[in-house]
Amino acid sequence: MSRPRIVIVGAGFAGYRTAKELSRKARGKADITLLNPTDYFLYLPLLPQVAAGILEPRRVTVSLSDTLPRVRLVLGEADGIDLDGRTVHYTDPEGAAGSLGYDRLVLAAGSVNKLLPIPGVAEHAHGFRGLPEALYLRDHVTRQVELAAAADDPATCAARCTFVVVGAGYTGTEVAAQGQLFTDAQVRRHPLRKGMRPRWLLLDTAERVLPELDVHLSRTADRTLRERGVEVRMGTSVKEATPDGVLLTDGEFVETRSLVWCVGVRPDPLAESLGLPMERGRLLVDPNLQVPGRPEVFACGDAAAVPDLENPGQFTPMTAQHAWRQGRTAALNVAASLGAGVRRPYDHRDLGFVVDLGGVKAAANPLGVPLSGLAAGAVTRGYHLAAMPGNRVRVAADWLLDAVLPRQAVQLGLVRSWSVPLDTASPELARVPGRPQAHRQSDARSGPGAATEPETRPGWRPTEPPVPAVEQVGPGEPVVEQTDAQEPTVVASAGEAVISEAKAREAAEQGLPGRRGSERSAPEQESPERQVSERESSERQAPEHKAPEPAKNQPGGEPAKNQPGGEPAKNQPGGEPAKNQPGGEPARNQPGPEPAKNQPGGEPAKNQPGPQPAKNRPGPEPTKSQPAPKPAKNQPHGEPAKAPGPVKRTDADPAEGDS
Repeated sequence: MSRPRIVIVGAGFAGYRTAKELSRKARGKADITLLNPTDYFLYLPLLPQVAAGILEPRRVTVSLSDTLPRVRLVLGEADGIDLDGRTVHYTDPEGAAGSLGYDRLVLAAGSVNKLLPIPGVAEHAHGFRGLPEALYLRDHVTRQVELAAAADDPATCAARCTFVVVGAGYTGTEVAAQGQLFTDAQVRRHPLRKGMRPRWLLLDTAERVLPELDVHLSRTADRTLRERGVEVRMGTSVKEATPDGVLLTDGEFVETRSLVWCVGVRPDPLAESLGLPMERGRLLVDPNLQVPGRPEVFACGDAAAVPDLENPGQFTPMTAQHAWRQGRTAALNVAASLGAGVRRPYDHRDLGFVVDLGGVKAAANPLGVPLSGLAAGAVTRGYHLAAMPGNRVRVAADWLLDAVLPRQAVQLGLVRSWSVPLDTASPELARVPGRPQAHRQSDARSGPGAATEPETRPGWRPTEPPVPAVEQVGPGEPVVEQTDAQEPTVVASAGEAVISEAKAREAAEQGLPGRRGSERSAPEQESPERQVSERESSERQAPEHKAPEPAKNQPGGEPAKNQPGGEPAKNQPGGEPAKNQPGGEPARNQPGPEPAKNQPGGEPAKNQPGPQPAKNRPGPEPTKSQPAPKPAKNQPHGEPAKAPGPVKRTDADPAEGDS
């Protein structure tokens, strides 16, 4: 009998805890697969410390492969779920599509940034839900302080040192508290203009800071923020965002280059695509975390609307504590559905909350006991060390180093503005040029000059074949179309043709020899019939026998390809006509008259066959030692009766020239 297949979508607090408990319960009796876009679990409560430079990015990540040895990890983003076929479709990081069959499915996709219909927010604000966004904010704040310190204009300096955080919840409060300390430390090393300091604003439409938490926590956080100089404005939000600043709902316009969006979160859009009963974007489940009508599907975390048994008629809030506990309950109930154990409903008891306000200050109420100051700071950091599933020693070491050493305020520039748009279904992944996105996002931009256009991104390639480039030299001059099948050619300008004609006339008067090789003069004009024949021959052989191209800015340059040739110089054989056109030079190893070098006026060499006029054709026979008469433009000329033999190349001896 085959082992049951269990697929877990998402490795956040709920998904990671589900996988860990299931691997412990199953003990190899089930195939457990974890589908996640990254290979790590992110401990979100410490993300503000990454943005403030206290912790290195890897400290808040826990390797999935190392901590879940009996779980198969599949890297990819879920695109859709076929409930009837019991299949999960996904796209891996390189754009390849895949699918996973399941007997039990646990949906723990998590949440993304919450959007509001405010003009300019999607283009000029950045969220704070993933590691790339924290790294971008760290670089962005550092860059703005450095630019402000070097600015000559006081208004520009003030705008760059102003940071607006929207949302006074758990995340926004910690970002503002940590950010104020971070910028103050930078200014001590990069002083601003006299009397200026960084300005942080915390906005929210609620009546108090941390409205969803205990009143004691709210008052402690509000007092600490105001003592540090953070402007806490309750009942105020953003009405419009522009590249130069934000317009507040109270009518004030704040000039800034930094808008941090911490309004809240919304469930991952994957939950809405299932077509199942929803509750404010969250998948409705029973107290056992099972989807009604789909006993093989379980949901937990931010993507699930779990009934709150402690408060009948309500649902559990979208917090990390609930997600962590729901993950364990989901694992037990999945195992029970396969015959191992009994089902149990999700029930919880509030153990209190902790809020890190930076430095040694925090707000906490463990088991309902209100704490503040140093005691709250110790309890807060002790709780985080106990709750983290890994990296405890490294996190404690970074805290110790931060207490005795100054922070490194450098910008690495690894995450750009366009890599972390606010409107994204994958905040845990930075947008990379050329990588397909499982969920299409809008092209969000941030600030003047911060956004990079797609065409300037490294490694960018157009999605459609490029239009052939057309180069126009001047009015009435030939153009060259450049395509993939034809190499770009050199276009001879009108000035070069005049110079070529003058120098050729001077060479004829002084009896100078003609040029050799690729710079030699073209043969005399031929009849239209001969021209058509040679053009067809040269077109067939052009890919294999390409005549050398004359040097640029030299007399006698080759006219543009696919265009009528230029006028030959007086008393001299004219410049080389365009290839594949009437009057063009015959391909190599093809018969064609060539004037010998060291002969005045292009006289054919002795003992060499010269061009003879065709019989019964008009036109006088040119005499030796006299240049051929200049043919009229666009008029046919006599065709030689016999084509001369092939031209013998003797480039090995420069003194001989072409014979």
